[in-house]
Amino acid sequence: MTALTNDAALRIFRTMTTIRTTENRIIRGLNSGELTMTFYTVRGQEAIPAAIGEHLRREDYMVTTYRGMHDCIAKGVPLEELLAEMCGKSTGTSKGKGGPMHVSDPHSGLMVTTGVVGGGLPIAVGLALSSALRGDGRVTVVNFGDGATSIGATHEAVNLAALWQVPVVFVCQNNRYGEHTKFADYTRSASLAERFATYGLSARAVDGNSIEAMSEAAEAAITQARSGGGPTFLECMTYRLGGHSFGSTTEYMDPDELARAEAEEPVARNRRWLVAERGIGEDVLNQMEAEVEAQVESALTFAKNSDPPPPEELHTDVFSTMAASPR
Repeated sequence: MTALTNDAALRIFRTMTTIRTTENRIIRGLNSGELTMTFYTVRGQEAIPAAIGEHLRREDYMVTTYRGMHDCIAKGVPLEELLAEMCGKSTGTSKGKGGPMHVSDPHSGLMVTTGVVGGGLPIAVGLALSSALRGDGRVTVVNFGDGATSIGATHEAVNLAALWQVPVVFVCQNNRYGEHTKFADYTRSASLAERFATYGLSARAVDGNSIEAMSEAAEAAITQARSGGGPTFLECMTYRLGGHSFGSTTEYMDPDELARAEAEEPVARNRRWLVAERGIGEDVLNQMEAEVEAQVESALTFAKNSDPPPPEELHTDVFSTMAASPR
C-alpha cells in the first residue's frame, strides 16, 4: 500500500473540517429558525468518507443513506448545489425536489441517497455489476449504518456481490446505534466483519476515527475491487455524537460511553495527530479552517438566495411525458 503522505492527510482532514463546519452551520441555522429541513447529524463519522474519498475517482460510483451529508461532500458534490438541495432550492442537485434525504449528483458519482434502511446495497451491487459487464474500471462504494445489517436486502446484496465478484466496497459506518437502539440490544454478533466474512468476501474492522487506519483500509479495498479482486466489507468503528436526528435527545445513550466518545471525536483527535505526529503547523491548520468556514458560509448564502422550484416543476422528472402507444 502507498504510504500516507502529509499532503494526502491534509486533504482528508480538510474534507473532515468541511463536513464538520457545514454541520455546525446547519445546526446553528436550524436552532435559530434561519433554516428549515430534516437533518440527520453526522458528527463523529467525518473520517470515514473523507478517507474513502481520497482514493476514489470522480467517475466511481457512490450510494449513501439519509445520514449521508458527509458522504456527499467527500464524493465531491459541489457544496453550493448540495446545500441548495437540502434547502429545497431550484439550484440544488435535483432542483430542490430531493431534499436532504434524497440527494443525487451523477456528475460527481453520487448516484443515489436512499431513505430506506438497507435499500442502497442492492442498488450498489447493480451499479457494480454494470461496471463489471462493461469493463469500465469503476468502483462502487455503498455507505450504510450498522442498523442496516439487520435488513434482509443487505444480506442478499452482499451474498450476490461475493458470488459475482463485482467491484463494490461495502462501508458499514458502525456508529453503535440503529436509530434509538444500542448495537448490543439488536444483535448477538460481536463483530459485523466476522459475520459478513462468512459470505466469502474480504471483511475487516477498522478504526473509523483514524485518518491513517481508514486511508489504508480504503486504499486496500478500492484497489482490490478495481483490479478484479472482488468486494470488501469494511466495518468502520465510530460513534454517533448526537441523537438520531436534529431535535432528538441522547437520553437513551450511555452518558459515560458518550462522554468517552466525545473526548476522542475524530476532528479534534486527528488535528492533534497532524500536529504531534506529522509536524503540521498550527498556522497551516488555522488558515485551512478559516478558508473552509468562508467556503461554507458562501455556499449557504448561495443556497438561501436561490429560488425554490416553480410550480410548473411539480411533475417534471416525476411523470413520463411520452404519448400512449396507439392500440
